Amino acid sequence: MRWWVIHAGLSLTSVFFLLFGIDLLVASYRLSDPFYFIMTFFSSNLIILISAALLTGFCWRMIALAAGRRRPDA
Repeated sequence: MRWWVIHAGLSLTSVFFLLFGIDLLVASYRLSDPFYFIMTFFSSNLIILISAALLTGFCWRMIALAAGRRRPDA
């Protein structure tokens, strides 16, 4: 049970940062300074990439455990 709660919490955290990265990406297009645009654009893409990769990994583990192909302690 503890394993599920931890992975569900980590998945929700990843979803939060994914949405935060998307919001930051949209906000970067409203900037007028080109330097700030480039820095905000690439940082938001990095946030999106990392959070999407982590979310994929957490979901992959939960699906594998639910299908019976994996033990929670392994």
